Amino acid sequence: MPRSDSPAPPRVSAPDIPPHLADAAPARSADLLAARLEFAGTVDLAYVSLEQCVIAADADGVDLVGATILDVEMTRVRIASLSLRNSGIRRLRISGGRIGTLDLSGARIDELELRDLRVDYLNLGGAKGTDLLFAGCTIRTLDMPQAELTRVLFDDCRSDEIDPRGLRASDVDLRGLDAIAFTDTNGLRGTTLTTFQVQQLAPALAAGVGIQVAD
Repeated sequence: MPRSDSPAPPRVSAPDIPPHLADAAPARSADLLAARLEFAGTVDLAYVSLEQCVIAADADGVDLVGATILDVEMTRVRIASLSLRNSGIRRLRISGGRIGTLDLSGARIDELELRDLRVDYLNLGGAKGTDLLFAGCTIRTLDMPQAELTRVLFDDCRSDEIDPRGLRASDVDLRGLDAIAFTDTNGLRGTTLTTFQVQQLAPALAAGVGIQVAD
């Protein structure tokens, strides 16, 4: 039986950014604290440590594979491909702009906010995330296979296709997500939907449990 307070909202706070930041150049495996960075072209920041940083980007590719992200804000970004695969994230906010591919597969996430962002392809496959907020976002394709997500909220968001296969969800609120299609309704266990969303999914839900519908 669902809890009376379910779904619990995400506990998301703004990144802790100091008033004074120093300009810094991106470099692989760097340790950057209280820095302001601007990305252009193709940037290799794999395994970097970013703490209390502000980032602006108009870039083809940004590689943050295996990075440690703590209190980071990215604003008005334009990035063709942003990889945060296998990264560790605590309080990351990305607001405004457009990202072609946002790869968060295998990431360990604690407080992530995406706001007023257009994403062509968002990959959360195998990620373990707690406290995620998506607000005013358009995500063309959202993949979440084998992800483990807790306290997630979509607010005024849209998506063409969502793949939740193998998703382990707790307090995942999809009521604010206008989605055209789900590839696997069995993966929606543990999520919260509106009555209208369930009505739209009724044929797929019936098929998933072996019910033949005929008038």
